[in-house]
Amino acid sequence: MIKKLIQHIGALMLMAVMSTAAQAADFKEGVHYIKLATPVAVSEPGKIEVAELFWYGCGHCFEFEPYIAPWSEKLPSDVRFERVPATFSKPWQTHATGFYAAEALGIGKTLHSDFFNRIHRQGQRLSNTDSLAKFFSEYGVTEDQAEKALKSFGVKSKVNQAGARIRGYQAMGVPALVVNGKYRIDTSTAGSWANMLKIAEYLIEEERKG
Repeated sequence: MIKKLIQHIGALMLMAVMSTAAQAADFKEGVHYIKLATPVAVSEPGKIEVAELFWYGCGHCFEFEPYIAPWSEKLPSDVRFERVPATFSKPWQTHATGFYAAEALGIGKTLHSDFFNRIHRQGQRLSNTDSLAKFFSEYGVTEDQAEKALKSFGVKSKVNQAGARIRGYQAMGVPALVVNGKYRIDTSTAGSWANMLKIAEYLIEEERKG
């Protein structure tokens, strides 16, 4: 009885391994993800970086958030997750400024999901300094502190750096993931939110091997 049970468990484990291998084999460069011709430098050399490209005003990014948020929290210690706000136009740049200002004020992680909710569930545009400062004031900072952060040189520099990274990634839309500055995963090629994460996991493992 015990011998049969062990054999059964072994067979199930083998099937799981074979299934994972078969799934990984289905992920092909140029089909499910793009290999960048010129890699973009990562923020922390020595760790495998996963960058999420997003815009708070993007409905698809809003839909992706419940997938990416818990996934990013469970990444192993050799993987570094970073959000990079896209800056394709003036409204995008305003929200990117909001992202980095909130980060500078120490409230970025706390209000990140609510930033999406205010726009997509409550209909707030958060499209200028005044509305962003009022929003931030609900998270333990004054409107004056928020306005100073939103107008600071450091935040403007980070927005410019984000724009340069987006150009380096050759991204045309969001949401997207970039693994270790080398591989871009787009929604159009991945096919689903869950698949984007599976492809990212596959590429993380490939980077470990490399």
